[in-house]
Amino acid sequence: MENEGERKGEPELAMLGIRLRGLRSARGWTLEELAERSGLSKPFLSRLESGTRQPSIAAVLTLARVFGVPMGSLFEPRFADEPCIVVRAGDASIRHGDGVSYVPMSSASPFNLQPIRLDIASTRQGAEQYQHEGEEWIYVLSGRLQLSLGEKQYVIDAGDAAHFDSRLPHRLDALDGKDASIVLVACPIPIALNSRREAVEMTAELVG
Repeated sequence: MENEGERKGEPELAMLGIRLRGLRSARGWTLEELAERSGLSKPFLSRLESGTRQPSIAAVLTLARVFGVPMGSLFEPRFADEPCIVVRAGDASIRHGDGVSYVPMSSASPFNLQPIRLDIASTRQGAEQYQHEGEEWIYVLSGRLQLSLGEKQYVIDAGDAAHFDSRLPHRLDALDGKDASIVLVACPIPIALNSRREAVEMTAELVG
């Protein structure tokens, strides 16, 4: 029986495919070149462009990094003409893929941080881990979460946060037979140690 979430997602998958194909064509890349740049297989990319494959968040983040665009813009191309972008609750549309539902909370350029609201189903299948350039910060809104990072596992409760290098293989799973909801903020390029210290010092000056 066809999955209800997949039927609802068909127009968005088609939109994603059109957007990806347009970005690739604009750069004059073949599918083989995009596969080489992204580390994703040519058949997988071909299915994404044809709108017949649900992408994982890791795949979307990887493609956003390769094309140099925010993740949300792969679904809703938009460019910032103001210093602040407000995403209204009624405007945010849910995407589905690999046992999770997610909503990009910003789709504007040229911002680097990519915030996402993410729901992990307690019935999520498999154990595949994902990795991509950059770093991620997560905050658990509800439920309990297991973060698998390389060969280590971390249990994260509601109100807890975790910050990690997303170049390491990682996976999120809900615990206790209940769905988990989180806020995830991805940064495509990991911040160097000195730059991180400078950013912390600057933030302290601003809030102090």
